[in-house]
Amino acid sequence: MITAHQLRAARALLNIDQRQMADLAALSVPTIQRMEASDGVVRGNVDSLMKLVSALEKAGIELINPGVPSPTGGRGVRLREHVAKPKLKTPRQPGRSS
Repeated sequence: MITAHQLRAARALLNIDQRQMADLAALSVPTIQRMEASDGVVRGNVDSLMKLVSALEKAGIELINPGVPSPTGGRGVRLREHVAKPKLKTPRQPGRSS
């Protein structure tokens, strides 16, 4: 499970916006907005939640859930060391061919 606070903190650690998060997770921007607007644990269909968590893990985010050994306990996020920067889709430039 992931909370809205964890999702926003993860985006901050990755230095990405909601659009970039949507691209990484193959979800729509409104879906990311709804997830971040959740009160507490993010709600959504299982497929969307799995895509989100998988994308965060691939980008180097570790979700810390309650009950995990920690000096003070609680939820959180951590950016793993030595993780490549997430690959984001680059916008196409008008007039350029690919």
